[in-house]
Amino acid sequence: MVLIVALNGCGIYNFTGAGPIDADTFQVNYFQNYATQSPGSTFEPGMDRDFTQALQNRILNQTSLDLVNNGNADLLYEGEITEYRISPMSATAQQTAAQNRLSIRVKARFYNRNNPDADFDQSFSFFYDYPANVQLSAVKDEAHEVIFERITQDIFNASLADW
Repeated sequence: MVLIVALNGCGIYNFTGAGPIDADTFQVNYFQNYATQSPGSTFEPGMDRDFTQALQNRILNQTSLDLVNNGNADLLYEGEITEYRISPMSATAQQTAAQNRLSIRVKARFYNRNNPDADFDQSFSFFYDYPANVQLSAVKDEAHEVIFERITQDIFNASLADW
């Protein structure tokens, strides 16, 4: 028995929640790190590069769009990292922090050349909790991976999942 499956329709489909996408290319401009301009935030070197690459990879892995850097993309992502904050989250009986939280906030702008009604300018944030007796440097890679995973998925969903 031979099974033939045909996909009909217009646009490019993928299997990650996005419907047909009326675009062929996308560009992700470098997300500058302006976290130190927010009170209580600190600066994490290299995070701007890592976040930009994480967003590029998210879109490449979940769509069939081509990444371009020529300024003529159908879809354009840009923004900045606006917060990188470590806060105590809970206390022990000895009045010391039992858990810390790393929070990252990213302001993202999305422009769709083929559908300007889909454009947005909004902030996305997520966090990672870790024991207070552990230095951030010991969990930083995992924390960034978890936070970037969530924020890039949220940006992807806001820009492409409704299609």
